[in-house]
Amino acid sequence: MEEASLKIFQSQVLLPFSLSDGSMHAFLGPFSNPSKKKTHNDLLPEDDSTLPFVYSPTIDLYLFSDTTKMCRAFPPPKDKHIQWLERIEALKQSIWKEAGIFNFVQLSKYDLNVFDPQMLLSAIFFWNRETRAFEFPCGFVCPTLLDIAAITGLKPLGDRYLPDTLEEEILMIETSIVWDKKTYSAFVSAHHSEEGTPVTDSEHIVFLLYWLSACVFCTPSLQVPKYYYTLAQALHLKKKDLLE
Repeated sequence: MEEASLKIFQSQVLLPFSLSDGSMHAFLGPFSNPSKKKTHNDLLPEDDSTLPFVYSPTIDLYLFSDTTKMCRAFPPPKDKHIQWLERIEALKQSIWKEAGIFNFVQLSKYDLNVFDPQMLLSAIFFWNRETRAFEFPCGFVCPTLLDIAAITGLKPLGDRYLPDTLEEEILMIETSIVWDKKTYSAFVSAHHSEEGTPVTDSEHIVFLLYWLSACVFCTPSLQVPKYYYTLAQALHLKKKDLLE
């Protein structure tokens, strides 16, 4: 960009950048004024050693070069994933509603790729890892329990879930889980029963285990771990107080 144009962009927007075709784009403005005294905040005290990325003198836009792997831990709502979900939902949605997770499960039918990945990356520059909040010139912005409740349908009430203290009322060995097929795709293929057959309690628990791993906690390994089995069992048994 020419120097004059760059000054205009810097005074009005946060992240100007150009694509390979030469088109210009920009997200989230304006730049914060480093000379302006920030508003004091007692609720979320600031730590000068952990300023958000927006205060960095240089911003590396390398992440914008390839957005194909954005949200790759979240399974796409198609093929095996959506087929298995709809099969279980047809016969077990009453349990989901009693357990309070029906609306939450519906979110896994949507593809996160419909969101603008570059806008998501732009928002990262405002995130402060210490305060767990976005820091804008107008002040702090952070998600609340009411935000989570509105998005997921879960109530911000109930006992704390501790997986290490919850007993296996339905033994893991009884569910016949194929643990050598732990990647998402392989796990679905190994446990998705044929259409037209009844959905057993074991298949329901196994599906919930997969859903927790792939759609709720988005495990970095892209595999289904044993760690969430007791929570999947609790969902199946409609232990609502433990799940909110």
